[in-house]
Amino acid sequence: MVVLMVLLKVALHWLLSFYKAVRKLKTYGFLHKVPQKSTSNLSKCTTKFQGSAPQSLASNFYGTLLRPTPSHFFPYFMLVAFEGGSLLRALLLLLTSPLLWAFGWRSEVSLRIMVFVTFCGLKTKDVELVSRAVLPKFFLENLHLQGWEVVDLVKGRRVLFCGLPRVMFEGFAKEYLGVSEVLSTELQVVKGSNYFSGFVCCSGLDLKHKGLRMKEVFEEEKADVGLVSSYYNTHDHLLLSHCKEAYIISNTNTTSTMPRDKYPKPLVFHDSRLAFLPTPLSTLSLFLFLPFSIPLSIARIALGILPPYKIMFLLGALTGVHFRLHHHSKNTNTKTADKTHDKKGIVYVCTHRTLLDPVMLATALQRPVPAVTYSLSPISEAIAPMRTVRLTRNRESDSDTMLKLLSQGDLTICPEGTTCREPYLLRFSPLFAELADHIVPVAMDAKGSWFYGTTASGHKGLDPLYFFMNPIPSYRVELLEQVPREMTCAGGLSGSEVANLIQKQLGDSLGFECTGLTRRDKYMMLAGNEGIVKKTKESK
Repeated sequence: MVVLMVLLKVALHWLLSFYKAVRKLKTYGFLHKVPQKSTSNLSKCTTKFQGSAPQSLASNFYGTLLRPTPSHFFPYFMLVAFEGGSLLRALLLLLTSPLLWAFGWRSEVSLRIMVFVTFCGLKTKDVELVSRAVLPKFFLENLHLQGWEVVDLVKGRRVLFCGLPRVMFEGFAKEYLGVSEVLSTELQVVKGSNYFSGFVCCSGLDLKHKGLRMKEVFEEEKADVGLVSSYYNTHDHLLLSHCKEAYIISNTNTTSTMPRDKYPKPLVFHDSRLAFLPTPLSTLSLFLFLPFSIPLSIARIALGILPPYKIMFLLGALTGVHFRLHHHSKNTNTKTADKTHDKKGIVYVCTHRTLLDPVMLATALQRPVPAVTYSLSPISEAIAPMRTVRLTRNRESDSDTMLKLLSQGDLTICPEGTTCREPYLLRFSPLFAELADHIVPVAMDAKGSWFYGTTASGHKGLDPLYFFMNPIPSYRVELLEQVPREMTCAGGLSGSEVANLIQKQLGDSLGFECTGLTRRDKYMMLAGNEGIVKKTKESK
């Protein structure tokens, strides 16, 4: 017992000594102050260049265009570790956060640690996929409004500096911000493979070489505008020394958040599982809740399949599921009077938010309604509480299938063909309008605070599990009035006209914007393919 007490005291002594040494390094080694160059107020920049736009700009990305966080780059590295790596890699990065805090979130040592833990052993294609399909959402949500207004004035050359690895933000900077060149940290790739080593290239972190890189980029000339922020970096004076005029952005302005309608480019598609920016505290909360959220999700799924429809609302409320139902028609549960003119059933045309849309519609109607789908995982197909029928994307074959189902009763269809997370509606396929005379539009929306219940490049069979892992998953189902006969193909309209009318009606109901984008556009952007599931020999 005495030996254990002595060892404990020695360990505490060494830990305290290490902590004091780290604090000294943080104070004297990494955060030394440099004299600031004379800067002008940002409002002067926007008024001065109203007549003639500047032709070149040099700016920091983090802190100037991207609003800073207390944990610096940590949330963005966590996104790469979680989305491109694994849950274990994300946990390992979280466990290093006390060490990162001790060294200082902004220090070079902390950045190298985050690079190693996040990238060591990752495939280059996985990181490129995350940078294209995941990170732009979080970059856009945290853009600095005033900083982007200044950058948008520059019609010529735009150069960005950032300590983030180039592979993480270069694609976003060029596609969304119109940047000409990106100067940032370069990562090593193992020779003869497509894996990152986890180390920085021999040139080091670009924060130390701003002056040299500025000379290489602009040669003897100077940039017209230099943009820095009140979140001042020790190397910003090197950037400003190569600019004709310098402007400073205040990060204390509460109106600096970028509204959606002012995004440089609309954000329609993204593919992250996480629905929040994973700061150290929020990530810790996620891992603490994870052991409870998985069994809770399984229980919610089971309660949505096994019990009768009449008690599903009560069971969902008891387990924390928020379900909102709105009826705009008295004829959604029964056949209408003019239904006697033919034998076709009603087509429920739904907006597509998750794979659970047909289940939620059946819950709202208190009866199962068969659903057609383009691609569904075997797990989702097995646990679905209603009949699901696969379509083949062959127009003639799909028409015969849907006509046969309509002759047997009602049918659920999502004409977008794929899910969309943002407030946009994709193009509606007109096939349903050409086959149905009785159409009921159904506006649906799904919300979750922690996870998205959809994916383009991940495992689709886990989509329901992820959605119900949210603490309070929310679903909105709004049954609109049945479309009048004169507004259908039976009334003389074409299938495309009917589909566009219903798309606009649903968009107005949800407050979403209608687009002409398709399933192919989504998968080409997020997954690099056309989103077509190849059939196996057994399914053939």
